[in-house]
Order: sequence, then C-alpha cells, then structure tokens
Amino acid sequence: MNVRCSLEMAQSLGSALYKEWAKRVFAIECPSNSEPLYFALNPTSEGPWDENSRLHQLLTRGQTYSVCIASENRIQGAESYVHLQDKLTRLPERCRVMELLAFSPNKEGSLIKGFLVQDDQNYKDTERLLQDLVRKSGQTSLCSYTRDDGGRIWQRLRLVTGGQEREIFRNCVSVAGRPELHPSVLNIKNSVVFCKYEDAYGVLEECVGMIPKVKDVLQIANQCDRTSRKGPLPVIVIEGLDATGKSTLTEALRDSIQATLLKSPPDCIGHLRKTFDVKPPLIRRAFYALGNYITASIIASESEKSPVIVDRFWHSTAAYAIATEVSGKVENLPPPHHELYQWPQDLLQPDMVLLLTVNAEERVRRLEGRGEMRTKEEIELEANNLFRQKVEATYRRMENPACVVIDASASKEEVLKDALLVIQRYCGIERT
Repeated sequence: MNVRCSLEMAQSLGSALYKEWAKRVFAIECPSNSEPLYFALNPTSEGPWDENSRLHQLLTRGQTYSVCIASENRIQGAESYVHLQDKLTRLPERCRVMELLAFSPNKEGSLIKGFLVQDDQNYKDTERLLQDLVRKSGQTSLCSYTRDDGGRIWQRLRLVTGGQEREIFRNCVSVAGRPELHPSVLNIKNSVVFCKYEDAYGVLEECVGMIPKVKDVLQIANQCDRTSRKGPLPVIVIEGLDATGKSTLTEALRDSIQATLLKSPPDCIGHLRKTFDVKPPLIRRAFYALGNYITASIIASESEKSPVIVDRFWHSTAAYAIATEVSGKVENLPPPHHELYQWPQDLLQPDMVLLLTVNAEERVRRLEGRGEMRTKEEIELEANNLFRQKVEATYRRMENPACVVIDASASKEEVLKDALLVIQRYCGIERT
C-alpha cells in the first residue's frame, strides 16, 4: 500500500489523529529508567539507527506490539484508556507492559497515549489477545514491530474499527532526540490542569449521562455567584504535602486571628470525592478544579466578615496533577514560569499562600497510625520519593501568587508563631 493510498484511508476513517502518524515522535516510558526512549518513523530505512542502543535492545526483545487510544470523543477516549490499561494488567506474566506516547514535538494537544506490550516468549496467542482487546476499546491502533534482515526495525500500524482491522502504514523506526518539553506537558492544559471555569465545567457537563452525581456538582456550581470579588479581609491558603501539619496549623490560625476556616473541595461536594477519585484523570481533575471555583464563591462571601483560612486551593490541584502526569525525574516538569504554573485569571486570588514543608523522615513518622481517607496520589507520596520531589518542585514554581515556604518540622507552637509572623508581614493581621 503506497503512502497516498494510506493517507486517503486514514482520512476516510474520520480520525485527524492518524493523518500525520508518520510525522510523530514516540516515547517509551521504561520503568527502570527515568528518561523515556524516543524514536521517529521513516518510510525508508535511511533514518539514524544504532544496533547497540537501548532502544534497539528493547524493541528486539521478544515480540513487541503497541496499542494507542485515539478517540475523537475525549470522555470516551479517557474511559477507553483506563479500561485498556486495566485489561493489559491481566495479560499473562510473560508479557511486559510499558506506557507509550505518540506526539508532535512542541505541539499542544497532540499527544496520543498508549502502551507498549512485549512477549519475551513469542507466543502467537499474544497478538490475538491484543486484537480482541482493541476491538472492544473503540477506535484503537495496534502496531507490531519486526526486524528485517539488515537489522532495522519496522512498525506496522493497523487500525481496528468497526470490528475490522486494516494496515494503514509501514514505517522504519529511527532514533529521535529528546524534545524540548516532556511529551506529557503537551496535553496537561485542559486535560488535568484547568485554567478556566468553563473548561472544567464543560468536561463534567459531557459526563452527565454516565455519572449521575455530576448533576449535583453542576447544580451547586450554577448556584454560585462568580461575579463577586474578594472582601476587604485577608484570604490565606495553606498548602503542603500530606502530613505536613496543614490541619493543625489551619485550626490554630482560625483561633488565633478569628478567621473562617474553609477547604477545597468544600463540604457541599466533598462527600462526592469517592465517586470521582476512581474516574479517569480528565474527569477527576475537572471535579477538583470546579471545586476550587465553588470554594471561591464561599471565600468571597466570608471575606466580607472575617479573615479566611483555606486548607488547600488551586496550587495543590495543579501541583498534584502536573507531578502525576509528567513521568520520570524532576527535570521533566514544565520549566519555571510556564503557563501551567500561573493562577487562573477567572479564579478568586488569595492574599498569600503558605507552603508547609517537612523532611521525608518526619512525614513518615506523622503518617504512622493515620487512617483518614487519602487520594491515590497522597498514598503514592509515602512510597515514591521521586513523586514527592516533583510535587514539591511544582509547588515552588507556582506564581501569582507564589508560595511562601514555612518549615513545619518544629513543634506546632513554633510553626504557628512563624506563620503568624509571615501573615503579619504580608497582610497586617496580628494575633488576637
């Protein structure tokens, strides 16, 4: 099949995601390595290649396949990805599964997520198992990787749609360099970090038919007055990782400066966390983002009567989302001053944000014996030192307002004293 015919077939299938498939760069997320392995495609075997490279060694280890979800409906695509991920974990133990990203370098919104599957024992039924899986996952691509007599590796792209499988492209794999931005960064905006009310609301609105509780969230959001501004009294947000003493400090500050204590998401939707925490990131993050806007309307009202202390707000929503979405080391995070670190222009802005920090050993000690509900990301903080570093680094890069860091390793009395000094300096509030 020639390239022209292949392009026409891709277009006839109605997916713009495949029209420039051969121009994409691919990233394999290797569990044992913090840096992805990058490769590109070429219709001929003229691209750069090194048979001694880690990429060659990986792709020639047993039989290799890749599957990618490419639904043009973002909700269906998010659900299909999670469903496929769950099914792949049930493959025979001889199979290894790694994350695969296909993207156009530096082009926002171009990322297609998928998985690389390897069968070290070359069982023929592995391909049949994958074919059955992708047929049940909507519009999904299935690729196989084969080595020719010259040592080069070829990727065959097959699209499974409507119960039928068609080969769309056959391209030679070539080594690609690391892009300027980690590929995951390309799809963070409006998929896990929402910078506008309408963007988060729109995602949940698309879920009304599949998640009944969404109606409750949207109804509450519709009742909020988004035109009101912050009152004359200070609004102070307390941020930090789990077990850094946020609850202890927020309650102490409430009593010390006679403030109203709020949290995000607020109680009016907080009871729905369990419903949304098990949903795909797109839906889960939209819930928490909209929760910030609902909290903002409460802040506007309360700050007319008293100072307001908020236990977590937009910074934590964005920090956990970015650190979770971007794999690997801290250097893979969006660079400082990236737009993802900017406070949303349509969200009520606090007067200051305090970031509590403690060392890893102290956090572990405080976590022992705690039994309250925590998110998947908070649980991972206990076991994954690298993830913790990324969350903290993301917090420190937030801007407008930036975080004021307070060492919370000392006694609760000393932490309160330090916090009050900072609040007095920035906001002019003294202990009553």
